[in-house]
Amino acid sequence: MDLTDIHDPAFLKQLDQRQLKALAQQIREFLIDHVSKTGGHLSSNLGVVELTIALHKVFDSPQDKIFFDVGHQCYTHKILTGRAGQFDSLRQYEGLSGFQKRAESEHDVWEAGHSSTSLSAALGMAVARDLNHEQYHVVPVIGDGALGGGMALEALNQIGSEQRNIIIIFNDNNMSISENVGVLTQNFAKLRASKPYNALKNDLKTALNRNNVGQAVLTGLQNMKDAVKKGVIDTGVFGEFGLEYLGPVDGHDIKSLIQILKVAKSHQGPVVVHVLTKKGKGYSYCEEDKEGVWHGVGPFNPQTGKPLSATPAGYLSWSSVISETLVRLAKDNKDIVAVTPAMITGSKLEKFFAVYPERAFDCGIAEEHAATFCAGLAISGKRPFISLYSSFLQRCYDQINHDICRMDLPVVIGIDRAGLVGEDGDTHHGVFDIAILRSLPNLILAQPKDAGEAQQLMATAFAQPHPMAIRYPRGTALYNELAQAEPIPVGSWTLVNTEPDHRCTVVTYGPDVDKVVSKVLTNSLPVQVVNARFFKPLDEVMLQRLAEEGKPVIVYETDMLAGGLSSAILEWAADHQAAMSIRRVGIGDTYVPQGSLNKIRRLESIDILSLFDVIKEYCEA
Repeated sequence: MDLTDIHDPAFLKQLDQRQLKALAQQIREFLIDHVSKTGGHLSSNLGVVELTIALHKVFDSPQDKIFFDVGHQCYTHKILTGRAGQFDSLRQYEGLSGFQKRAESEHDVWEAGHSSTSLSAALGMAVARDLNHEQYHVVPVIGDGALGGGMALEALNQIGSEQRNIIIIFNDNNMSISENVGVLTQNFAKLRASKPYNALKNDLKTALNRNNVGQAVLTGLQNMKDAVKKGVIDTGVFGEFGLEYLGPVDGHDIKSLIQILKVAKSHQGPVVVHVLTKKGKGYSYCEEDKEGVWHGVGPFNPQTGKPLSATPAGYLSWSSVISETLVRLAKDNKDIVAVTPAMITGSKLEKFFAVYPERAFDCGIAEEHAATFCAGLAISGKRPFISLYSSFLQRCYDQINHDICRMDLPVVIGIDRAGLVGEDGDTHHGVFDIAILRSLPNLILAQPKDAGEAQQLMATAFAQPHPMAIRYPRGTALYNELAQAEPIPVGSWTLVNTEPDHRCTVVTYGPDVDKVVSKVLTNSLPVQVVNARFFKPLDEVMLQRLAEEGKPVIVYETDMLAGGLSSAILEWAADHQAAMSIRRVGIGDTYVPQGSLNKIRRLESIDILSLFDVIKEYCEA
């Protein structure tokens, strides 16, 4: 069939098993073809094709609330709800989101980009439904990696207490981005090895055979409740939470999926349906990936699996620059340990884990725990480095505040993917961390302009006794290993280019420093540029100098204006009664949409051209 002819999932009710299987294969080919052109989350989506088809076959969206934890595995859901024709615009500006988006479709009833939120949302929906005396099913789909997150476990605790009708689809592929860790994973492994669903199928075989396709399982049978209850197995961690359990079932067998979902649909109270899937199903490169390389990908050649773009010679990703430096520092400092919440590959910590396995810890998807774990290490004399994507750092603000900064513990926080990240959109842009962290006492906050300065700031972080956070963006940097990475005086800025007759000064940070300098020199503009590499503490000597010069100061930041670098400078000026003419360029009071970096920077007027439009106002005055 032509997938672009699909308008809603109702057509699935009329398809037989053979047709559903053919549809699954067609969708899988469609996903590989389109994601190879736009980039996106491929493995997770290939793993839930049959599951998503079965969900929409059995339930009635949007009346029934079907939604996915994190949301990055919703591509088949989008196809079945009438959006196949938009896939050429996937993750592009004003195009189809790579996550569920309520503004896109009535079938997207929840949206997220962070893990472990779905069960709390599901309980909220179920309680509201019951208070309103409505009738519909609430069906969250959550993976085994996300189910280990503290928020999900908190939700399970209340779901077990409330006993509302919720059908939890436990999508178990033994992977989050890379392989899962922890005792819960061991518990899930025992469930995978069990065969209770086979007993359920035998118990209900006669009843199932009496029903035509599309009819409710066990309809008309007086002993329906007893039969379903008999098939529900009180197993493992779910039983401890007071939840009943169905499974495990092959997540790529549509017939079995439909049968077990019909049983769950008839059950009273919360029930977990345990579905075994293979991440990357149907595409060998994804199926064989154990490191998370194919979790989120850029455009690639679908025949060879090779990316269409490569890292230029001599460049490393910013994550690699930081991790390479960490490995070198750890050689001389035996107290350095590395901690990550399920992001070994994304944070490029594979080498540290290989070289120092006894000093490397993956906490699973648990940012809050990971941060306080680091506090425990630091208070006991170790020097922990924790790598957190900026967007995910938001989840452990309390732990950084209460457990690390309040006790002034020397934890080094690597803030990866800082700044705008492009196509993943508003749930993943790392533009809030400066404002979030700048108010915390004892914390040092910095960002390097290049790979050399990154190595120096890492040395600085481990040479001083306070908590320090170093932010670095997505992308690459020209890398030359420093023979000796010397610490930088904390709070020091540098005047990158001197211009005695300058008309204004641009104060900025990160990779934009060299971009601004290059354009200033190329155009012979009377502008001096300051590398404000520390957001906290500020370089008060440099600020005093700028105030005494009496020239306009343009603060150029590609993060939120509220609480950012320019806010800090304005606060300093007010506190010191310094008369400074300050012009701010940054992100206003808005969530920035998805799109290429060039596009969304231009949209927010924080691209280099927009900055130089402001500079010219002063140079031509």
